[in-house]
Amino acid sequence: VQLQASGGGLALPGGSLRLSCQFSGGTFNHHTMAWFRQTPGQEREFVSAISWGGTNKYYADSVEGRFTIFRDFDKNTAGLQMDSLTPEDSAVYFCAARDGPYSNLENKFHYWGQGTLVTVSS
Repeated sequence: VQLQASGGGLALPGGSLRLSCQFSGGTFNHHTMAWFRQTPGQEREFVSAISWGGTNKYYADSVEGRFTIFRDFDKNTAGLQMDSLTPEDSAVYFCAARDGPYSNLENKFHYWGQGTLVTVSS
């Protein structure tokens, strides 16, 4: 399985960005997809996850109500719509895939994308 993340960039506080993760080399609907983020000197933290079929979605408290995770089975992509961004959302965002049910634990995910930088600043 290979994951390719894209869509990071610079946003103003209160603005929006959409991240995308292209999945290849495996069976997309057998994998839980997730987003994690990391800032310098900090542990990688869970942001959001979506179940195999796309029905169940999970969010960290810090992004609940502002971020929306989704997946497109025609394009084998998973995305993260980020609205009402704050400077505290600035981080490198990683997409991850797990050949199994939902988890929010970094060590349960088998495959990782390369990370995309999100900067929220005025």
